[in-house]
Amino acid sequence: MTERVLPLVVRIERAAPPQRTDALEAAATAVVCLLDSAESEGRWPQEVAEWQDGRIRKVVRRARGAEWRRALALPGITVAVRTAEVRVHPPVPLDDWPRDLARLQVSGTELTDDATPPEPGPVDVVLWINPGLEMTAGKAMAQAGHGAQFAWWGAGEADRAAWRERGFAVRVRTAGPARWEALAASGLPVVRDAGFTEIAPGSATVVADAPWLRVGVPEV
Repeated sequence: MTERVLPLVVRIERAAPPQRTDALEAAATAVVCLLDSAESEGRWPQEVAEWQDGRIRKVVRRARGAEWRRALALPGITVAVRTAEVRVHPPVPLDDWPRDLARLQVSGTELTDDATPPEPGPVDVVLWINPGLEMTAGKAMAQAGHGAQFAWWGAGEADRAAWRERGFAVRVRTAGPARWEALAASGLPVVRDAGFTEIAPGSATVVADAPWLRVGVPEV
């Protein structure tokens, strides 16, 4: 079986970089859109199946100008969330990326928010970031994508249909220390990083929270 990785490309123009939360939410939504497209439309079935049977690795790269236009010309799905645009491409072999993706920068992607995002609502899909870890925006985008994938895997057909009607919208928020401790112990799905970049192997990075995941879980 071919080991595959999921490429995500975030558009970062020098004059107008996206807000960090917008980029994280766009990346998470893009992952779910790709999963839904593979299941409901039969797009890239072998690539997605081989990827999901492996380590579900995701790599975020950044592009601007002509680089972004070349990324758009490759097969994929583009998701826009407020100030952010992210394009997700079908999973590629770990050691055989398309040239126009392989040449993009991967390290050091950093973004900020101009204001504190609002509290999520009770029916939102929320991906809670560990407040005790420092991650670049690119790393956090990949982790949010993992969390969104956990939420997708845990959703039934009706849950997915309702989520689809909302455009697979997610909220990505950094939990306060006390909330994070409760979330991590709640029984909700926890993303643990493999440790390839930035943080130690096994680090808990994201807790996925959604209405269908909360059944039997204490309120936190």
